[in-house]
Amino acid sequence: MDLAEQTLETLDEVTVALPGGGERREGQRQMAAAVATAIRDGGHVVVQAGTGTGKSLAYLVPAALAGKTTIVATATKALQDQLAGKDLPFLDERIPGGVDFAVLKGRSNYLCLQRLDEAEADDRLGLELDDDNKATLDSELLTRLRAFAAATETGDRTELPDLDDRTWRLVSVGRDECPGAGRCPVGDDCLAERARRKAATADVIIVNLHLYAIEIMVEGILPEHDIVVIDEAHQLEDIVSDAAGRLISPARLRAAARAAGAVLADRDAPVGVAEAATLLHQLLESQVGERLVDGLDEEAGHTIDLIRGRVDQLLNALRAVPKDAPADTAAKALRARQAVTSLLDDIDYVRWPIDHEVLWVDGPTSNPSLRSTPIAIDTLLEENLWSKRPGILTSATLAPATTSLLGLPAGTETLDVGSPFDYENNALLYCPTDLPDPRADGHREARLAELETLIVAAGGRTLALFTSWAAMRDAAAHLETRLPWPVLVQGEGSKMALLESFVADDESCLFATMSFWQGVDIPGSTCNLVVIDRLPFPRPDDPVLQARRDRAGKAAFRTIDLPRAATMLAQGAGRLIRSATDRGVVAVLDPRLATSRSYRWELINALPPMRRTKDRSEAEALLRELRDG
Repeated sequence: MDLAEQTLETLDEVTVALPGGGERREGQRQMAAAVATAIRDGGHVVVQAGTGTGKSLAYLVPAALAGKTTIVATATKALQDQLAGKDLPFLDERIPGGVDFAVLKGRSNYLCLQRLDEAEADDRLGLELDDDNKATLDSELLTRLRAFAAATETGDRTELPDLDDRTWRLVSVGRDECPGAGRCPVGDDCLAERARRKAATADVIIVNLHLYAIEIMVEGILPEHDIVVIDEAHQLEDIVSDAAGRLISPARLRAAARAAGAVLADRDAPVGVAEAATLLHQLLESQVGERLVDGLDEEAGHTIDLIRGRVDQLLNALRAVPKDAPADTAAKALRARQAVTSLLDDIDYVRWPIDHEVLWVDGPTSNPSLRSTPIAIDTLLEENLWSKRPGILTSATLAPATTSLLGLPAGTETLDVGSPFDYENNALLYCPTDLPDPRADGHREARLAELETLIVAAGGRTLALFTSWAAMRDAAAHLETRLPWPVLVQGEGSKMALLESFVADDESCLFATMSFWQGVDIPGSTCNLVVIDRLPFPRPDDPVLQARRDRAGKAAFRTIDLPRAATMLAQGAGRLIRSATDRGVVAVLDPRLATSRSYRWELINALPPMRRTKDRSEAEALLRELRDG
């Protein structure tokens, strides 16, 4: 039987077995058939699949039936948890022969047994991590970590949720530090390697999209695989650009100095690099956010050359550590050499950037970094990914130019399978045209008044999404004493804790910024109103986007800014309808969505097919109806 036919037959069978008896969804079947065809033919497919399509089963079923090793790379933990905790266990019981799957993370997510040994042998116990913070491993915590190491199946830090990041760094290693299992005293027992070995035998491997981006750059980080599925593919360009870039920062220099200082008796070289960190900070601090169009000037170049000389001296000192040094000392020296060598490579990279790279200074001012990032990643993906295996790309929102931006071959199949949800009857898009333009005087006051009116009509039950931290904090400060319902604010607790509180109290409001515009799933009456404060056009001063605009010339707005705004707007609006029974209002408090003659339809057409209104009373009536039940 053809893979596509087998896929549809199996998909129908597993859909019927879904809790509550799943319904046949034509969009899901269309997507599954396209994925099966791409796998069979060794090609690629790009699928825009709206909320409720069931896209994970649409790609997992043909991948499992094909009998090939598949990596699923996703940008959010929520989707990873859904795949590993729900979808794959469900399929494992229903696909002939089952589906063996594993979750694999970056090396720093696993407890390092060698660093734990070193911490237990270190009389100091407390190790300084930076100028302002110290993390401490006391004897009680060391005992707990040793017990965890003996009992854990995975070594994953998520099993120790109360351990803060600074402390975790004392017992973990990053990719640039680890010398590899073959050169580590406890390499045979390495928990990260154990996770990788388990993943190498799995049919489906779930990874973070950031980790897969590193695999694209440095092949061999992940196990061999035949197929890759990129879920939430609208984030692929930015994540790969970030992974393909290089950076140096004061914190990175200080970390190298500390790592070397732990094994070198002579303090001159580590102190020299620590002093170089201060020089780098002084050089970059006043340039945060700037794009260095002409590269480094003479003074900056001289400073970077001086820093490179200090780092080179540190590497030479580490190379001089005797080979017959005690095992722990040798292991520390080897890790330090790895980190310093990587640092040296990146210094050379940013010192002499090539034409298709953007050189810029990133923040924060407390630790500014000099970064080099590729302007485009189409050729990189074409050579390092698409030429090697079939790619399945999917998201609820994809820009029309996705295939060209990501370097997919000409003729790659693209399709939009829509959503099974009844947006026309269940969702209302409201845009108040009487609000001042966001750039005009009086907009802030009018926007806050509009937001308050809508929240009151909804009786709380609001997810308010803002394009800046300043706007979010301003709205929260203005409204939290004027509303009778709790106002939860991003930054006042972890993302998970805020979402749990929001769901637990039907009448609460959640005010958040960009990280809540996507990957947030809140079905039910908790969220009857999604408010978007203004159209999410990207910052005009973003250095990488500036370079892309320069390259695009007169077409920059329509090829760079507008598609990004449309995708993010659709992602934000998509937080409202998360199940077939959800109802509510999406309010965009930016009149340009309704009044701009040049681009409003590009934005509106990117949104789910909701009814539209400019009449506040219509939005209030629906919200009150939902509030009163």
